[in-house]
Amino acid sequence: MIGARVFCISTTARQRSSIFFFPKIPTRPVFRLLSPATKSIVAMSTTSKSQEELDSIFKQKRLVRSTVRKSLKAMDPSLRTQQDESIQNTVLEAPWFKSCKRLCAYISCKSLNEVDTSKILSEILQHPDSNTQKKLYVPWVEDKNSNMRMLHISHMEDLIANSMNILEPAPVDAQGNEREDVLQADEPIDLFILPGLAFDRCGRRLGRGGGYYDTFLKRYQDRAKEKDWRYPLMVALSYSPQILEDGSIPVTPNDVLIDALVTPSGVVPITPRAIESM
Repeated sequence: MIGARVFCISTTARQRSSIFFFPKIPTRPVFRLLSPATKSIVAMSTTSKSQEELDSIFKQKRLVRSTVRKSLKAMDPSLRTQQDESIQNTVLEAPWFKSCKRLCAYISCKSLNEVDTSKILSEILQHPDSNTQKKLYVPWVEDKNSNMRMLHISHMEDLIANSMNILEPAPVDAQGNEREDVLQADEPIDLFILPGLAFDRCGRRLGRGGGYYDTFLKRYQDRAKEKDWRYPLMVALSYSPQILEDGSIPVTPNDVLIDALVTPSGVVPITPRAIESM
């Protein structure tokens, strides 16, 4: 769940050959108790010090992104196809997916080397009138300032290519009606299927640097608190080269943690809630 405490799970089935190692990075400053005489000096230096620490974290993030992008680009196409199939089948067969009624999911982009979601989306949208019907919301990028909305779609034909050739819904449907925004919906979301560039088994997620998902998820957190809703299950999809050593992904207070990770080898539950439901 958003803002949840994360417990690192020791997984004996890990395949170390598929995990990338980076030096563990401290991301939270340690403060000592200060005497009154020094408090004023520290107050003047705290802002610049905090900014220096954030700059260091952002620099480390750029380094990790660069390394993972190279690994993804070097993936064998047949291996990528195999992992796409395995990951999507795991999601489609999972009880937590089958039981969800409303979900937000990303639309995969091949040029970004994201785990494919086309099979998952097609499965959802092919059964609009069945007992297994799910209400699906997908991303629509509002501007270049990290503002993104999740809009309801009913058919794959609702998607159009934007200026970056990424599929997304038009804000208005064919009849001229505005699409339902998940932040204005009357019912809570059960599940988020999230993309990312790198992950670890402690729930850390590294995005591509735009801040769109973290910003949106914070807004949904506020909406859920306002409505007293249970937080949705946060599940990310990951190729094997995207899984890094625990603690090697630098984080800031604005980064949202995930509950579980779906890999080519299966599901990695992280939070107590995910362990209970998976």
